Amino acid sequence: MTYFVTGATGFIGRHLLAHLLARKGDVYCLVRKGSQKKFDELRDNFGADGKRLIAVTGDLAKPQLGLTPAQRKALAGKVKHFFHLAAIYNLAADATSQATANVDGTRHALQLADAIKAGCFHHTSSIAVAGLYPGVFREDMFGEAEDLDHPYFKTKHEAEALVRKDYARPYRIYRPAVVIGHSRTGEIDKIDGPYYFFRTLKKLRQSLPPWMPVIGLEGGRVNMVPVDFVVAAMDHIAHKPGLDGGCFHLTDPAPRRIGEVLNLFARAGHAPEMTMRLDARMFGFVPAAIKQALAGLPPVKRFTNVLLRDLGIPAEAIKLINYPTRFDCRETERALKGTKIRVPDLPEYAWRLWDYWERHLDPDLFVDHSLAGKVRGRTVLITGGSSGIGKAVAEKVAAAGAKVLICARGEDELAATRKQIVDAGGTCHTYVADLADLKVCDDLVKKVLAEHGGVDILINNAGRSIRRAIAASYDRFHDFERTMQLNYFGSLRLIMGLLPGMAQRHRGHIINISSIGVLTNAPRFSAYVASKAALDAFSRCAQAEFSDNGINFTTVNMPLVKTPMIAPTKMYDSVPTWTPEEAADFVVEAIVERPVRLATRMGTFAQIFYALAPRAYEILMNTAFRLFPDSTAAKGMKGRGEIQKEPTSEQVAFASVMRGIHW
Repeated sequence: MTYFVTGATGFIGRHLLAHLLARKGDVYCLVRKGSQKKFDELRDNFGADGKRLIAVTGDLAKPQLGLTPAQRKALAGKVKHFFHLAAIYNLAADATSQATANVDGTRHALQLADAIKAGCFHHTSSIAVAGLYPGVFREDMFGEAEDLDHPYFKTKHEAEALVRKDYARPYRIYRPAVVIGHSRTGEIDKIDGPYYFFRTLKKLRQSLPPWMPVIGLEGGRVNMVPVDFVVAAMDHIAHKPGLDGGCFHLTDPAPRRIGEVLNLFARAGHAPEMTMRLDARMFGFVPAAIKQALAGLPPVKRFTNVLLRDLGIPAEAIKLINYPTRFDCRETERALKGTKIRVPDLPEYAWRLWDYWERHLDPDLFVDHSLAGKVRGRTVLITGGSSGIGKAVAEKVAAAGAKVLICARGEDELAATRKQIVDAGGTCHTYVADLADLKVCDDLVKKVLAEHGGVDILINNAGRSIRRAIAASYDRFHDFERTMQLNYFGSLRLIMGLLPGMAQRHRGHIINISSIGVLTNAPRFSAYVASKAALDAFSRCAQAEFSDNGINFTTVNMPLVKTPMIAPTKMYDSVPTWTPEEAADFVVEAIVERPVRLATRMGTFAQIFYALAPRAYEILMNTAFRLFPDSTAAKGMKGRGEIQKEPTSEQVAFASVMRGIHW
């Protein structure tokens, strides 16, 4: 038995080849000149020789697939089954390429099949031929299709029409649903269908714990089938006698709604599930003209495009959330009766699909996530760079190939840090500066611009923290002035001095090291938290003004880190804290990913807790306030001479559970 296959190197094609090679006979495969190497690798994987798996050089875009008269003569009368799988299966592809591959390609395949007098033409169509038919679309339906405006729907419908109307020889038509990965291996070759939403689920997993309930959308039923079911069904039906002229829906007889499908994959990827799902049809009362007008507004359009691009979801996929069509597959079930070929239950293999995607297709795998890729050859200014977090960041950034500029008050500490960086092969320049003095800030900016021309990345790390209850601060207004002067005004002065150059170059990244206290509303840190919150608010406003100018603002809500700044509070010696190296890795993540905000899960949880139940959160914070006393340093002169008590087991346990929060 002899076969001819187009699209043999494609996802469905190569799995079908495995079934055909298991039968007796030769398999001829249409191969473009540029795909010969790919075909050779495929043949090697199958362990087949050139006598059974034979390449036929041709072109889908040419009449009779571009085969020469000699090639056609060699095939004439030999091919019993002609499988046409070559097509574009992509909603996001442009209309011209879809018309060329799907319509012209089918026309040319039919020409060749007729010329070589092939036994049966097996056309791989799609459920897309139904368009957006509202209701159940049977296997004997075709002309009833509605809303075929989308190029993919239109071209698949026109291609099937060619087979039905223009081909006089025997044929069989297969309409697969959305084809997903192999149910036993998870293998898939491209992102399509539900895979478009995997990146969103991964982002949720990174931001929230798996048990956190989230709100999502519910839509229509999405019909999906694994590739192994599709090819097994095609192979069986193709070889079963008496089915010529039939059309077969290779679909799931019991498809799930979109929300349910996404929850299955959320469970597989350990992401939060959508506990409450809002039916997208609830927005149907808005007239289409009004929705189109709103969607066309420049700010709405830009916001939508940026959001979808960030999540990796094409607009076409969003339009199909309320997909209205159901597919009857009784003819297929009748043809498969007596076999073990069935659509496997998605919960049985969803984890395999997720695992394969995360290991092989996650778009983030193909992005340069290295620090060197972001900072090599760039100028990075780090304030407070002589110790603690700043020093650890400077060492990492310099090792990655950046020109590092560090500033701090201590000349000796700066010199020691510079020596370490230079001895390790890095480049480092130092500047002695007290950033609480605004004139010093201005002088630093002038000097940096004169010597280096500009700064690519500014990391505002220098800061002052005061741990003192408000009741102990009635006569210490200067505490609030001092923290605001350095943490807010000093950082702001540098930003305002360096921002014009960044705007002119349309490139820049400003990273402000804030505090988890801004998210947790930490008691005893009112002066410190207020100053950091001010800088956070400025960054949010600035990002809105500069987001289209190539400049990014990132706020890092840093947890408690064991640095010289917290040394006066001896209690912190006995509670879990981050090391400067851990904090530096956090800043590196900010440099590489350039998020708007970077926070720990504990910080994010605290913010959500406060938003949902502010009174309950207030009670929790007050309990912590009473549990942890003022330090002797906070008591000033009154506390001198007191012996610092060791933390109680209750205090240590509380701090351990909520690691990283300032108490």
